[in-house]
Amino acid sequence: MRDFRKLRIWERAHQLVLDIYRATEGFPRWENYGLTSQIRRSAASIPANIAEGCGRSGDAELARFLRIAMGSANELEYHLLLAHDLGYLTEERHQAFDSEVNQLKRMMVVFTKRLASTTTSR
Repeated sequence: MRDFRKLRIWERAHQLVLDIYRATEGFPRWENYGLTSQIRRSAASIPANIAEGCGRSGDAELARFLRIAMGSANELEYHLLLAHDLGYLTEERHQAFDSEVNQLKRMMVVFTKRLASTTTSR
């Protein structure tokens, strides 16, 4: 079992969620149960799945939860694009979020590969 709080990828994902919550506070009120909720849930799902994977037994389980987190990151990427296209996020804000989501996705791929290599080398 790993302490998820010590993982750089979890720290970045958690910070992204905090930033997403702040950014979506300004979304239209009628989106509270729609796009705002979807964005927040997909963002929060990334560090939550990393944390859950850390609490499971072994690297294979952690890798499985990283793949689930990757799906949430892809979902978030789309929701942020939709929010931008609807005029809820500025171009600059959207680009910053998109860049961070893609950086997290790259980190998840690298981490998953590293976990797979340690599993097969045993």
